[in-house]
Amino acid sequence: MKTKKSLAKEEAAPRLNFKTSWTYQPALESTAPARIAGRYELFIGGKFVAPAGGKYFPTINPATESKLSEVAEAGEKDVDQAVRAARAAKEGAWGRMPAKERGKYLFRIARMIQERSRELVVTETLDGGKPIRESRMVDIPLAANHFFYYAGWADKLEYAFPARRARPVGVAGQIIPWNFPLLMAAWKIAPALAAGNTVVLKPAETTPLSALKLAEIIQEADLPPGVVNVITGAGATGAALVAHPGIDKVAFTGSTEVGKNIQKAIAGSGKRCTLELGGKSAHIIFEDAALDQAVEGIVDGIFFNQGHVCCAGSRLFVQESVAKQVIRRLRDRMETLIVGDPLDKNTDIGAINSKPQLEKIESYVKAGLAEGASCYQPECALPKKGYFHRPVLFTDVAQSHRVSQEEIFGPVLAIQTFRTIEEVVEKANNTPYGLAGGVWSDKGAKVFSVTSQLRAGVVWANTYNKFDPTSPFGGYKESGLGREGGLHGLAPYLELS
Repeated sequence: MKTKKSLAKEEAAPRLNFKTSWTYQPALESTAPARIAGRYELFIGGKFVAPAGGKYFPTINPATESKLSEVAEAGEKDVDQAVRAARAAKEGAWGRMPAKERGKYLFRIARMIQERSRELVVTETLDGGKPIRESRMVDIPLAANHFFYYAGWADKLEYAFPARRARPVGVAGQIIPWNFPLLMAAWKIAPALAAGNTVVLKPAETTPLSALKLAEIIQEADLPPGVVNVITGAGATGAALVAHPGIDKVAFTGSTEVGKNIQKAIAGSGKRCTLELGGKSAHIIFEDAALDQAVEGIVDGIFFNQGHVCCAGSRLFVQESVAKQVIRRLRDRMETLIVGDPLDKNTDIGAINSKPQLEKIESYVKAGLAEGASCYQPECALPKKGYFHRPVLFTDVAQSHRVSQEEIFGPVLAIQTFRTIEEVVEKANNTPYGLAGGVWSDKGAKVFSVTSQLRAGVVWANTYNKFDPTSPFGGYKESGLGREGGLHGLAPYLELS
């Protein structure tokens, strides 16, 4: 046990200058495996077709600001064509297909994702700006695993919901965000197909390429035409999909503001919906926690993914007795982080997805300073081109500050201190959101006590950002409606009687 004297000595110790200890030579991944075409069309009825309006828009590499490709912009006619194709498949070959055969298609798609994993990894990093390590170790493997998992459920629905008759809802309109493009597509498509539905998917306009690569895989897997349709475009395309009378189920992942608009748009229509929305998730570090482990979990939860995970732990509550130690260790760790080319295997923090998102992050940093918070950023050079932002640590934060209440979706961490369990639970729950959280302590009873009081859909203990296809994910309050993943992810796509 450390004495007060030794703790004071540790807190007063000079910070280490890790930057002078070593340097890494660049280890760039080749862009050749991505094989990105100059133009991509809409995927409707099993074929790639030109948009009715003849409009295309560029998709940009956020790390270089260069154009990767141009992508078709779907209008109302294209949305209608896609929904009709999905309806025909539902009432035709896919609707009549035995569940066991449906499962085989999902298995095939999963294996093909694995076979083309390097191509998908590089595509995801080029189009989204996330570090190649994250794309390789998280996004693509988890996408394949979701298809594997739900393939196993396809012919076992009577066991999933015993004593109940399970029937598909119909045609699902699915809208996914830019932070995990392929993984979010897998989260939505796999359970929908396992339940016997057909799908019209709209990826985010800034990251459409991996969804279009998935469309190529679906075509190559010989899935019946119209079972999965991929239409690209911006907000107007998504609004047309939500409003289409042929849609039976809406699944959306994105901002709380858009989620509220979707709820208004489908009110009284009889359409089902699941919404996975914003978050302002909290880490709680108690004085008895393994502090180095906790610090690494904080860094992984907010900085390694540029804060682009909806459940990113962007608020940190530290017990007063260890606050100085934790803040010092966080600063030391931030000095070691490498911000740069997402294709470099050494990079910890890649590019911000788009210029508007970068400007939003910068505006929140200015707001934090204007409200009186103290800001710390490591001294690291940023690339001259591209959308990059240094990690930010705010201290002297009040509960009312915008950086403590509003979702930023960037590498910005706001720190507050606490003394008692009652105080930290009240502070952690005091936001409009309730998506996720993390508790760090070596006392199991304390962990269970705190996690049971947090109003959050997912709470990790002594770890963070661990995902598995078998586990449900979703939030409370303004963080969403319904669950995705696991057995819970099947229910929204089924009529149970």
